[in-house]
Amino acid sequence: MAGIVSLFLIAGGLIGYYVGNAPDAAQISSASDTYADAPFEEARPASHSSETRDSDNVSTSRQNAITRTVAECSAAVVGINVIEVRQYRYRSPWGDDPFFRQFFPDQLYTQQVQELGSGFIISPDGYVITNDHVAGNAKEITVTMTNGDKYKAELIGTDQMTDIALLKIDGKNLPHLKLGNSDDVIIGEWSIAFGNPFGLFDVNNQPTVTVGVISAKNMNLRAQQGRTYRGMIQTDAAINSGNSGGPLVNGLGEVIGVNSVIYTPNQGNIGLGFAIPINRVKNVVAELKRTGKVERENYTGLEVQNVDERVARYFGLDRVEGVIVSNVQRRSPGEKAGFKPGDIIFEINGEKVSDQSAYLAILEDSRAGDSLKFKILRDRKIIELPVRIEKRST
Repeated sequence: MAGIVSLFLIAGGLIGYYVGNAPDAAQISSASDTYADAPFEEARPASHSSETRDSDNVSTSRQNAITRTVAECSAAVVGINVIEVRQYRYRSPWGDDPFFRQFFPDQLYTQQVQELGSGFIISPDGYVITNDHVAGNAKEITVTMTNGDKYKAELIGTDQMTDIALLKIDGKNLPHLKLGNSDDVIIGEWSIAFGNPFGLFDVNNQPTVTVGVISAKNMNLRAQQGRTYRGMIQTDAAINSGNSGGPLVNGLGEVIGVNSVIYTPNQGNIGLGFAIPINRVKNVVAELKRTGKVERENYTGLEVQNVDERVARYFGLDRVEGVIVSNVQRRSPGEKAGFKPGDIIFEINGEKVSDQSAYLAILEDSRAGDSLKFKILRDRKIIELPVRIEKRST
């Protein structure tokens, strides 16, 4: 009996405690107000003024330097459709057999091929830059604007070595891009690639835009089909087939390069794209405007060959690189500069000469009248010889 009474007493005490300590209406209201300003309450839709949306504050606006650059530059980017005539050789099934080849020689035939590429307008009167490998051998060129207008383009001139071609369309007050300064490119800064990958420009008359950063600069690539890619700008902005000839633009909307080369071991973009620096393009375009070609009859009178392991050991070199002068022609610029057979050239105008291909690329990119500073090794001493390039006489 005593246990039952105790149980009722305990229950009554607990009920009285909770009733006495329950919050009143004012306390409940105060708690709600306390959490009214909590972060999760800000999920409600909010209106933004046009001034806020145009700001650079990413937290309050989707507009930024990249979107503005895209809006400013897109109208001057063009798609390029090219029809060129290519010659193909059908090899004789009898190979090099001298008897059968007199009856079944190799057959040559031509075929019209349609190619797609990109380009961009650089003047209000319609000069267009693209790649030589896009339009250099074209029989017919059609330029498509972002408003859908199509123009037949004239090939003003092309330079296979730098892979640059200059076109002209008839127009006035055309949108055009500003050419920047590729010498002050900063590794890590934004880069925006415009172009016509896989012909997508033809679908809606708009260039495809990809964004990345400048990954590296002054990259020297191996020569391909007579083209020398020196001082290239590397970017991880996606560049694919059809982007060739399109502009690589910085965050200010200035063209810093011409998209030209991609590294695709698996036939897809892996973040290794290369653009020809625009400062190099400016010089080529100026010459193409004047004469329609780039004069490259440069002459030094030096005959060179690669430094091999035997030469490196003989001269006590730490590594196998550079070229060795094997002959100096009489009364040539090389002889006037004081070159001798056995001199080892390892640098020209501050650019390393790794082999004969690099040596020729530097010389072929120079002009008659240019003065180049050669760093050479002679008698285990480094000396510098200035050479004034001359035009090769006929």
